[in-house]
Amino acid sequence: MQRNHFFIIALLMSALTTQAQPMADKSYRYDPPWNQPPKGGVSFTVPGVDNVPDLYGDIVNPQLIVFMGGNQFMVLDELLTAFRKQYPAYTRIFVETLPPGILAKQMNSGSIVIGNLRIDHQPDVYLGGKKRVEENRDKLNGIVTYARNKLAIMVRKGNPKQVKTLNDLGRADLRVSMPNPAWEGIGGRIEEAYVKAGGDALKSAIMQQKVSDKTTFLTQIHHRQTPMRVLYDQSDAGPVWYTEAFYQQMLNNPVDLVPIPDNQNVVAEYMGGVVKTAPHARAGTDFINFLMSPTGQAIYKKYGFMPPA
Repeated sequence: MQRNHFFIIALLMSALTTQAQPMADKSYRYDPPWNQPPKGGVSFTVPGVDNVPDLYGDIVNPQLIVFMGGNQFMVLDELLTAFRKQYPAYTRIFVETLPPGILAKQMNSGSIVIGNLRIDHQPDVYLGGKKRVEENRDKLNGIVTYARNKLAIMVRKGNPKQVKTLNDLGRADLRVSMPNPAWEGIGGRIEEAYVKAGGDALKSAIMQQKVSDKTTFLTQIHHRQTPMRVLYDQSDAGPVWYTEAFYQQMLNNPVDLVPIPDNQNVVAEYMGGVVKTAPHARAGTDFINFLMSPTGQAIYKKYGFMPPA
């Protein structure tokens, strides 16, 4: 009888563990980081608590420091692997993929504070959209255009709200995740597309009326927040760069991509250069040259980016 009791208890404990694990996984199953973590060291990524998805690589004594607009984070695994293969001297690389406006503020102020961490690194390379780079042109050398992108609409798999066009984002029943133009350059570009699609009335409906009634959520880090809000059913749709929806599909996450016709779309140019005060200017130049090389261009193309015009 005692043996039977132990057997029953063991079965119950096994069943509870089996049931509890999927529940825990389900809560954070789509959380970043979506890139491959570095190898070595103690692994202490805690979903929903500590995952630091927009800081990459070696923060101590880096040989190359790159500030890259966050909507390019998906290229990093392959890009850095290929760069190190071509330039094996650079073993310690640190990359930040925050919104380019925030990166520009960090470059101007000298540091950034995230949680309890202050980072005083200054970049060797600054990469972002054309507007941000032009605003900081006096701080950069050797500016190049290395990729382009366009907009798409990210929705949940199967498109349950039947979103077909940008005009649908003005519907009262549709929860929209929208980049805040105060933080992110893409926000202003999306507003341009709203005007193309439905005039100022559509822009006002999404950016004023729906913000007021909380059916438009304004993000601060859209390349993380919009996919997560769509994946966790907090928003029904989000205008994003095409590559962001494309990448979530590459990960086999349950999203669909709704294309936007060219006459309502906008095209972004990604530009960058070596920072004039770069602590590792030679490394910065090597990285820019690599971006423009056939290998660098092929990696950007693989992730849905268009080549420079």
